Amino acid sequence: MRRERARPAGHREAARRDAARRDAARGAVRTGRAWARAALPGPLGALPEFLIIGAQRCGTTSLYHYLSAHPDVRAATGKELQYFSLHHRRGLRWYRAHFPVRPPHVRAFEASPYYLFDPDVPARAAAALPQARFVALVRDPVERAYSHYLHARARGFEPLSFADALDAEPDRMRRGLRREFSYVARGRYAEQLRRWHAHVGAERVLVVRTQELTADYGRILDFLGLRRHTPDDFARHTRRREVDGPSQLTPALRERLAAEFAADQAELAGLIGG
Repeated sequence: MRRERARPAGHREAARRDAARRDAARGAVRTGRAWARAALPGPLGALPEFLIIGAQRCGTTSLYHYLSAHPDVRAATGKELQYFSLHHRRGLRWYRAHFPVRPPHVRAFEASPYYLFDPDVPARAAAALPQARFVALVRDPVERAYSHYLHARARGFEPLSFADALDAEPDRMRRGLRREFSYVARGRYAEQLRRWHAHVGAERVLVVRTQELTADYGRILDFLGLRRHTPDDFARHTRRREVDGPSQLTPALRERLAAEFAADQAELAGLIGG
């Protein structure tokens, strides 16, 4: 049997850049369609009844697929519309163009994991969606940070080792690179939830731990006012491309990160009841 030769590192990096460009192109097509629809006369879909707001690398893609399979739910035209974060200036008509016209018993939603982290989103969402509900997933922040790093590496965004990336994060954040390199910052969940609670109220935000997603799926449906429905399977969905090589999450780095997250984790337990 013929064995395929391993590609040089340069080829792998080029392939990752190509994949990132394809992702961007798909997003541009989706945005273009929304603009076209928003420019047409006639009815647009109503605003969504609920949002998945994050956190990144915490199972939001899986939850998106589970809810999309519900017979009384319609998803937006694509995952991660980022209206309340990156595209807010496009206006509500553009946002509504992403949602289907639907009967009263059918609910619509979107999932943008950056919403939990972006400090501008809670106030915007509260103003536009005064009755909506919000679901957040949280995961061990150390594991989340490393998964985020692998995701950035796989897409060709991150040239540094994990240890060096952690050291570089404060300076990168100061330079405005919040989306790309916020490995530690995004794991401070309590800090982010406080903002959401201040703007929409704690009763409208459900927080579920990633490892309990399938066990708590019925509770999520109850919170959203949806009848119980079991998807065909609870398969794990992810968009991460795996990166070859041994883990860079060494015991020393794990201990360092656990110490950094300790205070926030204690506060989070108080906010969500354990």
